[in-house]
Parts: sequence; C-alpha cells; structure tokens
Amino acid sequence: MTFTRTLLAGAIAFGLAACQNQPAQPTADTAQPDAASADRFVADVNAQIKADYPALTAAQWLSVTYINGDSQLLAAKANEKFLGDLKANVDQATRFNGVELKPETRRALDLLKLSTSMPAPKDPAKLAELTAIATKMEGMYGAGKYCREGEKDGQCRDLVVLSDVLAKSRDYDAQLDAWNGWHTISKPMRADYQRFAELINEGAKELGYADVGEMWRSGYDMDPAAFEQETDRLWDQVKPLYEQLHCYVKSELTEKYGDKGQVNGMIPAHLTGNMWAQQWGNIWDLVEPYPGVSSLDVNAGLEARRNKEYDALIKAAGPVDAAKQVAIGREADLASAKQMTALAEDFYASLGMPKLPASFWTNSQLVQPRDRDVVCHASAWDMNYAGDVRIKMCIAPTEDELTTIYHELGHVYYYMAYNHLPPLFQSGAHDGFHEAIGDTVVLSLTPKYLNSIGLVGEPKVSKEALINEQMKLALDKVAFLPFGKMIDQWRWGVFSGRITPENYNQAWWDLRMKYQGVAAPNARSEADFDPGAKYHVPGNTPYTRYFLAHILQFQFHKALCDAAGHKGPLNECSIYGNKEAGQRFWAMLQKGQGQPWPATLK
Repeated sequence: MTFTRTLLAGAIAFGLAACQNQPAQPTADTAQPDAASADRFVADVNAQIKADYPALTAAQWLSVTYINGDSQLLAAKANEKFLGDLKANVDQATRFNGVELKPETRRALDLLKLSTSMPAPKDPAKLAELTAIATKMEGMYGAGKYCREGEKDGQCRDLVVLSDVLAKSRDYDAQLDAWNGWHTISKPMRADYQRFAELINEGAKELGYADVGEMWRSGYDMDPAAFEQETDRLWDQVKPLYEQLHCYVKSELTEKYGDKGQVNGMIPAHLTGNMWAQQWGNIWDLVEPYPGVSSLDVNAGLEARRNKEYDALIKAAGPVDAAKQVAIGREADLASAKQMTALAEDFYASLGMPKLPASFWTNSQLVQPRDRDVVCHASAWDMNYAGDVRIKMCIAPTEDELTTIYHELGHVYYYMAYNHLPPLFQSGAHDGFHEAIGDTVVLSLTPKYLNSIGLVGEPKVSKEALINEQMKLALDKVAFLPFGKMIDQWRWGVFSGRITPENYNQAWWDLRMKYQGVAAPNARSEADFDPGAKYHVPGNTPYTRYFLAHILQFQFHKALCDAAGHKGPLNECSIYGNKEAGQRFWAMLQKGQGQPWPATLK
C-alpha cells in the first residue's frame, strides 16, 4: 500500500520538459542571492511543478496499468527528465544557503532537496541507466508469474492467485509451493538492484548525504541519527506485545502442523496466510481464541454480496455459454469492487468530507484486467494537483481488500485536503502521516459498525467476544510492527555498506528472524533475492513510514474519539458520522507538509 509520489521517483515534485505555453524551468539568477530572489525561485519551481506534473504521472500510470516495453520506456524517460531537472534545481537552491529567509521559503527549499527517494547522479548516462533499471524492476514485479515445469503461460500463477493459496489453503505443501513460486520472480532482479543502489548512493552523496539511508532519515524535521534512535525506542516499547502474540500464534500453528509448524522456535514464513508474513489475519480460523463466540467473518459477508450480484446477472442473462459466464463473473467482480469502495467513501463523507469526484470512478483501476499485465499492489494517485485522484487495485471480496480500500482513500482524501497548498507543501506532515490517515479510519471499523453495514452479525457482548475482537486486531496491527521496521533496516544496511551484495539474502533473513521471529521454510542462498519479492524494494518505496503509521494511528484515533465525545473503552469507538471529529481531522489534513510535523501532530 502506497501513494503515487513514492513510485519510481519517490515524492515527486516536478519533472518533465516545459511544454509550450507552460512556465519554463527556473533559470539561474545571476543577481546576489537574497530573500526576494529566493521567494521568486520557490514560486517559479511551484509553477513548474503544477504545469509539468500531469504528464509525469500519466507516464507512470501507464507503466503500471499497461505493462509493456513502450509504457516502460515512456516512464523511464519521464523519470529521467524529472530527476535531471530536480538535480539542477537543487543545485540552484544551494545559492541560498546561509541567506536569512522567511521560514516557509527555507522549508520549501529544504523539502525540494528531499523531494525524491531516488536521488540521481549528475552524469547523464548514469541518470538514464538509473531510470531504466527502476522502471525495469517495477515492471518485472508487476508481470511476475510462477510457472511450474511444463506449464504453459496460461497456467502460470501471479501474485493474486498465489496469495490466495496462502490465505485459504491449509495444505502445508500447497502453501510452500506458492511461497517458493512467488520468490522465484525476484531472482533476476539481484544484479539490477545492486547497480540501482550504487547509482542512488552516488546521487545522495552529491547532495551532501553519507548515503541514501541518511537522506531518507533526514525527512523528519530532526537529525537523522536521532530519528533512527527514536524508531528503536518505539520498537522497544511495543516489542513485548509482539512477542506475546508471536508465542500464541506459533503454538497454534504447531498444533495444526505438528513439528512443521515452527522452525527452531520461529514461525515458518509461508504459514501466516500472507506472502511476506506481515499480517496474519488470514489464519484467523486457526488462531481464533473462542471459535464461534462472535460473528467476525467479514470475508463471508463480502463473498455473499459478490455471489448475489453474480447470481442476479446470470439469471437476467438467461442461457449462457462458458465465455459468457466468464464475462458475467468479471462484471460481478467489478460491481463488488465498486460496492466495497463506495462503503469506504461513505465513511469519509459521513465525517463531512467531500464525495469523491466522478473522474475517480471513471479513471481508477479497481479490478485486475484480463487482457494485460498490471501492478496489482494497491496505491493511491494524485494525477494533477487539481482533483484527478485515483486508486490502483485488484480488489477481491475479502476483509484485507476492504480495509486496504479504506486505507487508500485516506491518501486520496489527504490529497484533496491539501490541494490548495503550493505543490512543494503538498504531502503529508511526514510520510508516516500519509500512511496513518486511512489506518486511523480502519480502527473505527468496529464490530458494531461492520454490523451496521451488513457485513457481520449482531455483535455479542462478553469477555470471550472482546478477546476475539482484540486478537483479530492484533493479527493485523501488532503482527505488522517488526516487519514495518525491518525492511528499511535491511536497505539502510545496503546503502551504508554494512550489508554487502554477497550477503544480501542472508542479511535479509537474519533481520526477519531478529525482528519478526519468522524463518524461511526451506534453505535459501545468495542465488535468491528474497527482498525483491516485496514490492517496496524494487519499487524503491521507503518503508519506515508504515511502522510510524502503526504508532500514529492509535494517537489519531484516541484524539478523534475524544473530539467525538466518546465515553467508554477506546476499542468500542467509531467516529463514523461524527462531524466534529471529521472537522478536526480535515483541518489537520489541510496542513499538508507546510509546517514541521510535531506542530501538525499537536
């Protein structure tokens, strides 16, 4: 889950060549640098962003929704131009170092320097190489399929199908086959990623950072070393809760699978119901503390709605052949996806926020196309700083997908809230804020709320029902915490040189065992490149934001529940329909990145 400004070029500021009748790229000012010329420079950059951004995002959108050589070439060239222009403007901005400026101007210049997660080298040849590799890796991930020996292309399985095996099958060998299969798609990325890391490290050093990791850690209004210490402090606080959950889940898996349910005291990665063992809700049937005490099976409710739609379409169509059945199934899938998205929109609108624009429903990718390869990884997009907002997903009728929609619309509503700001301030207070908005709303999807929209039965009130409810939340929120931290622990090690290419995979599994207590289900080697099997690595999306979001969302939720006048246990609070909470929430979103995040948090 991510938002478009993290794709390829990162938090995109601006990029393509100026078109006719559009503001030209800011040019060097030969006058003595002063506050007035800095203000003019920032204004020119903001104007260029506004003009050029739609062409860049259009190229990126095509590259992930129509994966082929042509779309990848367009995206690579668009990003190449973007990164070249960014480098030039950052160089110009250094003229104002040491000049006394208005706080908002100084902030804009600082954000300009940090406006990409993929800093490019000055050398034009290396810049072209970098963007080509970045686009290639993302395309490899999106088009990735697992083909057993002798299988034809039509029989090969993509991530959606393989993930479904992990989520629903309880056959150890079938799950292992699916897990191993997906992890074959990243092997060819290994050399590309090594070169990619070298190139962006060179770009970061040219900007004055020790490496890319230090640059990423500099985007939090605090010293990068202090930021790393703060993430360690937060992890130490929540670690005991995770360790208790891990112990419980491991014992249940051992009861189900015997000795194969653990590996040297650790959880086998393929038995958690998730391809990356990052959230464990899909194995609810194995770990539910009090089976049948309360109806929390959202999957059953969503599947029933989808099937009802399908049955109605079949009945209306009369006699149909196999091809027509497939087409009707596709129509039912799209109808189900739209219904699920409308539920999420209704939640935000109930808080007093605007309805989604009509273009959202026309332009979004809500289901997986059958005629082409796409990147199914969920993402939210602001295409033009002017209201063309979208999501890109391959929605299935599952609880995971439903909560993902609420999450992605959090990004979309953030875009809509801060669209009035200058483009350089159009982002979250920090990237963890952007990820926390939708997740905060998900905390309001209480059993009572889910019952009110017809997805679960009448909630039962008992100690056992409460424990079930809390366990279900823990499988999503608590299980994720160490995974949210370790992804960037690995990359920071790669960027700093602590993790060398000959130890990429070993270091990955060392960190997974250290933080998650999760082990590979079979022998891995340096012929593998298991980090690349997680989208955010080939997609170059910083990941600490998700760890921070899992802390922030509970702070946000409590403050909103207080604003709503909620009395009683926090886990029973849903802000659905509360305009006072909605007004407070919207006011925070409107601040964007225009001020340091502690002020926005307060």
